[in-house]
Amino acid sequence: MTTLLEVDDLTVDFDRDGERSAAVRGVSFAVEAGERVGIVGESGSGKSVTAQAVMRLLPQTAGVGGQVRFDGHDVLTFDAKRLARWRGADIAMVFQDPMSSLNPLLRIGTQLAEGLRHHRGLGKAAAREESARLLRTVGIGDAERRLKEYPHAFSGGMRQRVCIAIAAACTPRLIVADEPTTALDVTVQAQVLDLLDELTDSHGTATILISHDLGVVSSFCDRILIMYAGRVVESGPTDEIVARPTHPYTRALLDSIPRLRGDLPRRLPTIPGAPPFGGVPAGQCSFAGRCPRAQDLCRTVDPQLRPTGPGVSAACHFPLGDGDA
Repeated sequence: MTTLLEVDDLTVDFDRDGERSAAVRGVSFAVEAGERVGIVGESGSGKSVTAQAVMRLLPQTAGVGGQVRFDGHDVLTFDAKRLARWRGADIAMVFQDPMSSLNPLLRIGTQLAEGLRHHRGLGKAAAREESARLLRTVGIGDAERRLKEYPHAFSGGMRQRVCIAIAAACTPRLIVADEPTTALDVTVQAQVLDLLDELTDSHGTATILISHDLGVVSSFCDRILIMYAGRVVESGPTDEIVARPTHPYTRALLDSIPRLRGDLPRRLPTIPGAPPFGGVPAGQCSFAGRCPRAQDLCRTVDPQLRPTGPGVSAACHFPLGDGDA
């Protein structure tokens, strides 16, 4: 397989009360052509910031280090013109809140046609025809009429379908979907994931799916990265991660998913405490304060990613084994 995206030792920090606060710490991963990679973690774990750094959408005040290479080219060196050509044509993003990412003052047809005219050079009539076809492709009927409407006339699920249509309009090689199902009910979530599945399959598009829901990601992705406190704490093939997690945080995320079979517990399992905010103290595991397996070593030495299973790596001094519940 051809490596499409390479992220190497990515760091992102922001100014907080006069000091630099790390939001992403040494994140490295790669995405192959046509591959589906999931990034999972609680709010504040650095998932969206990582995606925005890859897309070069962070504010200028953000400090970004490391390397981001797309098809062998260093994205962090792209000037404004090259970024404008790259976004939409080679890489596209589906944001979490479609009501915020769609312009409420522009008709849906205008927003769909923008990328078609800019990247594919279509004329006004051809762009409108293609926009109607895209709406039908994502399951929105009466497309000609819908193109004339504004975002407020669409339901949340339909707005997200429009955003997916915009992202897929120029058949990019990579789609970054940042929590695309968070604000939707379960039935619509499944429909949106099925739509992404169909579109990426038909064009061979690679996908990065960002979510706090390990269940959603595991049904879609080939490989999963688990992020906590700005860094990757476990990564590997989806089947291995779900069946045999080796990091206690991954195990806790899986345990917190309600089960439909067997006896229901009196209380659903939860992860005690909260993720660290505003940086992690040096010289310790970022999850030590919430981990039931933490020992003195965890509070004095920050563990590094190392192999723990077939294709799996975890940043843990005492990884879970087959005998651990």
